[in-house]
Amino acid sequence: MNYSDVVIVGSGPAGLATAIAAKNTGLSYRVFEKAVLVNTILRFPINMVFFTTPELLELGGLPFVSPYEKPTRAEALSYYRRVVDTYNLQIEFGREVIGIAREKIGLNGTEGLAVETQSGSGSREVHHAFAVVLATGCYDNPNMLAVPGEDLPHVSHYYDEVHAYYRKRVVIVGGKNSAAEAALELYRGGAHVTLIHRGNELGDSIKYWVRPDIENRIREGSVTARFETQIVEIKSREIVVEHKGTRNILPADAVFLLTGYHTDGDLLTRFGIKVDPVTSKPEHDLETFETNVPRLYLAGTVVSGIHSAQIFIENGRFHGATVVKQIQKQLQTREKR
Repeated sequence: MNYSDVVIVGSGPAGLATAIAAKNTGLSYRVFEKAVLVNTILRFPINMVFFTTPELLELGGLPFVSPYEKPTRAEALSYYRRVVDTYNLQIEFGREVIGIAREKIGLNGTEGLAVETQSGSGSREVHHAFAVVLATGCYDNPNMLAVPGEDLPHVSHYYDEVHAYYRKRVVIVGGKNSAAEAALELYRGGAHVTLIHRGNELGDSIKYWVRPDIENRIREGSVTARFETQIVEIKSREIVVEHKGTRNILPADAVFLLTGYHTDGDLLTRFGIKVDPVTSKPEHDLETFETNVPRLYLAGTVVSGIHSAQIFIENGRFHGATVVKQIQKQLQTREKR
């Protein structure tokens, strides 16, 4: 039988931390990743700088050395490649987990989990495990505005880099870090930037060195800000917005809807996990991270539902060790029976 003590879904920092803990504990493990290593970080803006210091991004005790107080996206990508190589972690890339079901394993009828995976070419395989850890994050699931035109080609929920938007009229929707940083980079790269936010001011969580910069740019008119405003419709070269009952049309060559991300509740529900319909937060034990499905665990941002900003690499990286410790206890209990 194709069996592992634990199957880990996702190769972000939380998934890697779980794999390291499993390996150090002597558990057999497999890691399935539908895309590439630390795929979320890869999709961050090219010039992004982390809020935290390098040591708070470390995994497995491997030093993250940087000449900067705040490490860059490129440095993080390099560091996590080094983590995988240093611990010789075995990761199967391009294989998506599409199903998880409870089953009986072995002659003694021990309960386990059957994990169905699918490759990019469509081939399917079933893997068997005592436990499964979902470290799938939330970055694949943007918070949709559900307005006409949201699916147009010039609209994106992810900002990448500035050059393509030189001298273009760019609208950014959002009032937190990602929106503020994108607005500043686009303005300095020669774009004409309008920032739209439904609140009456920028969010409290904006990085302390970013806030005065964006506020000053708004104050001087370098970045146009429209607060207490919402998008009603997106068209090919313009958007319709509403402010206190009055609608206006604004030019827009590109639109970035940087309104945050959330846990994929539909996926978790398909795996049998109960999900709060309002918060998208999956049901789980706050101490062990075990869900309502026995031996199906969570690690990292996936635990947070729509409040994805509550879990960062800094705190999510510790989930794996906690989960593996619990799985080890369960395995020991099984062996005593």
